[in-house]
Amino acid sequence: MTDQRKLRSVGPESQPIEAGPDQLAHDLSELARDLHHADDPDDVLREVVQAAIDLVPGTQDGSVTELVGRRRFEHKAASGSLPARVDTVMSELQEGPCLDAVLQRRIIRVDDMRSDERWPRFAPRAAELGALSMLAFPMVVKDDSLCALNLYAETADAFTDESEHVGRLLAAHAAVAYSGAQREENLLAAIETRDLIGQAVGLLMERYSITSDRSFTTLVRFSRQSNRKLRDVAAELIRDAEAGCSK
Repeated sequence: MTDQRKLRSVGPESQPIEAGPDQLAHDLSELARDLHHADDPDDVLREVVQAAIDLVPGTQDGSVTELVGRRRFEHKAASGSLPARVDTVMSELQEGPCLDAVLQRRIIRVDDMRSDERWPRFAPRAAELGALSMLAFPMVVKDDSLCALNLYAETADAFTDESEHVGRLLAAHAAVAYSGAQREENLLAAIETRDLIGQAVGLLMERYSITSDRSFTTLVRFSRQSNRKLRDVAAELIRDAEAGCSK
């Protein structure tokens, strides 16, 4: 992410931008532009975590927790060893503020992990690792919970109401950007799959002098019989054909 958010002037004659709501709006606008140019969903998450460290008061580290297939949690974009270790414990125990933020779709704040009783197994281990304060924001688009933005600090009472306010705005921007990047990635994958299947159908038509419909049906039948994705079957057929031509 560009470091221009941290700059308060552009040239010798520029006036610094006042701190406060106007500055936050400026920073979030720059973030939105940065995220718009990030093509890879994982790049978006890394940008978001860095922005949270820069903008949300009290934040020392961050990560993102994603619910995959509504069954499995994945932790991504950890900014350092602290969130990586804490997220590993959260996955192991299947409890913690980040998971609750995703499942309950609400902000979860921990002022002092040493005295928090909401997660009897997770809290003592997180405190031992050094995460005394945590703040987790759901990243939601159209009522579909995608992820949680997780913020960490090694001191107790690190986060304030202002931290929640800034983090909530940032998470809203992040959710839209991440969802858009995922849709674009899925669209590109779909186009690539369509092209692969089209090439495989063409190979079968030429090899066996059959129609396109029958070629496609043959691919689908083999995909089902081998319990493999149609894309993978098509890709293997193309590789085999190319290998044969190179001999």
